[in-house]
Amino acid sequence: MPHAVFVVTANLHMAHKLLNAWQTLGVPSATLLDSIGLYETRQKMGRDDLPLFPSLRNLLAQESPQSTLFAVIGDEIDVEHLIEVSEQVVGGFDTPNSGILFVMPVTHVRGLRRWQE
Repeated sequence: MPHAVFVVTANLHMAHKLLNAWQTLGVPSATLLDSIGLYETRQKMGRDDLPLFPSLRNLLAQESPQSTLFAVIGDEIDVEHLIEVSEQVVGGFDTPNSGILFVMPVTHVRGLRRWQE
C-alpha cells in the first residue's frame, strides 16, 4: 500500500537535507511548502501592522516560515527505513524544535512513478 510521509520543520536547511536523504532512498518526488503553525498565526493576528484582511503572504512576510515536506511513496520503498533515516538526519524527532514526522496510508493514487535516472 502506498504511504504519504510528512515532515514539518522550522529549519529549511534540515528540510533540504531530508529531501536529499529521501532521494538517496529512492523517493521519486517530494514537495516542499512554506507553512505557518497555529502559534505563529495567533501571534500575528494580535499585531496591528497587518492589513484589515491579511493574506497568507502577509502572514508569512518578514519571518521565516516553517517548511512542510511530503511525498507519496510506493511499496518499493521501506517506510520504516525512511523514518529511521529521517530521524538520523534531524537528530531525532523527540528533541525540542526538531519538527514532526507522520505517515498516512494512501488508499488511492494516480500518477505515482518510480525514480528514473
